[in-house]
Amino acid sequence: MTVKLINDTLSLLKDALESGQGTKYKRLADAMEKLIRGGSLEAGSKLPPHRILADQLGVTAGTVSRAYAELEHLGLVAARVGDGTFVCHRALERKRDAGFRNAEEETAAFFDMSRNMHIPGQETVFLARSLMALAEQPQRLHELTTYSPEQGLSRHRQAGAHWLAHGAFQPQAEQVLCTNGGQHGLLCALMALLRPGDTVVTEQLTYPGLISAARMLGIRLLGVAMDEEGLIPASLDELCRHNRVSALYCTPTLQNPTAAVMSPARREAIAALCRAHNLLLIEDEAHAVLVADRPLPLSHYAPERSILIGSLSKAVAAGLRVGYLHAPVTLVGRMAATLRASCWMATPLAMELASQWIEDGIAEQLLRQQISEIERRKALVKGLLEGLAYRTHPQSPHFWIEVPEPWRASDVEADLKLKHYLIATAEAFAIGRAAVPQFVRASVSNASGDDGRLIEAFQALADALRQEVRTVDT
Repeated sequence: MTVKLINDTLSLLKDALESGQGTKYKRLADAMEKLIRGGSLEAGSKLPPHRILADQLGVTAGTVSRAYAELEHLGLVAARVGDGTFVCHRALERKRDAGFRNAEEETAAFFDMSRNMHIPGQETVFLARSLMALAEQPQRLHELTTYSPEQGLSRHRQAGAHWLAHGAFQPQAEQVLCTNGGQHGLLCALMALLRPGDTVVTEQLTYPGLISAARMLGIRLLGVAMDEEGLIPASLDELCRHNRVSALYCTPTLQNPTAAVMSPARREAIAALCRAHNLLLIEDEAHAVLVADRPLPLSHYAPERSILIGSLSKAVAAGLRVGYLHAPVTLVGRMAATLRASCWMATPLAMELASQWIEDGIAEQLLRQQISEIERRKALVKGLLEGLAYRTHPQSPHFWIEVPEPWRASDVEADLKLKHYLIATAEAFAIGRAAVPQFVRASVSNASGDDGRLIEAFQALADALRQEVRTVDT
């Protein structure tokens, strides 16, 4: 509901404009900040339209616009395209700015469908065995407790090359660098190859970890239009023609959050455009390992300019923090220098355990179990979503579900949270200020392992969405 500013509030704002220090928009923003923090402008309420408040205060609409923008920068309000500007709950910033949680921060009462996590399996059994076996190798233990090369020990890089390989894509160990997980690999790639102020294009809906890393490094992100396969080549071409773009980041297999998979033809077109516009190509394959027959990576089509990020986090064990970068030989030195600057080296003990599991086939066994469990859980809940519009992939751990008009994803999210269920909305993945599609993401990879609660959670989600449909129909 729109805030109707009472005379006392308007008087306070007018006084601030007349007697405050600095530019008008800053005086107005400062005064509104005090009202928000003091509770006079309540969380969730809609601020007056720019023109109306400008007329009430006797200033230009531009002054109000800049004041609202300042409040949004502080995380006190959120602008929604087509809706207006709203006071944030508890002075939080936009979801797309906050990023995703990497660990459980809600109480145990909540069933979390908002995150794509590794589903716990037999990895703790294998970990115990591997640690006991390693304890019998003092020379190996000594090697793991000293400094190693920043790009990783040779056998660790060889194991990484094996993990990243599939089909005709067969990486060489000298092109692989070991990282402390996929997110660390992404950060190293951005730090090594880009500078503050550079522009990276990515899908309009993209991995929140990229959004937070780009903000930290002062890198500008531009969103590319998408279809059922992911980013659209024509949109990429247009953006590159009108902007000075340095790199492309994308997830061609099991795109997060839409679960899209690019066809080989689309991958060839993207690679050709990266060559035409001289773009670095950073592709994320963290989820791709879940697809056994996945297409060849973009790195296969443009090997001279492609950085591929892989990890064990989604398939084997997230807590190991094991990731790999595959880069052209000419860029390995720069990437290694960034690894040295950021953490000196990936943790040798974790890399050793991962290497043993890859060499012994344990990693592949855990991967197959992960795929099987995802498919089993999805079979339990898929029927509950019948009649709703959604996208997924057989090996994707989540459903990407459309919210029926005129309702909003945030309404469904809030309704479910009151019932102690968590989901993700498109806003957390959105780039820039473009209109955010009304979709929610619901994952089956909750760590609880309770089939009953999983079914109850998806039933509650389906009921909430169908309730919206019934309301529209009536």
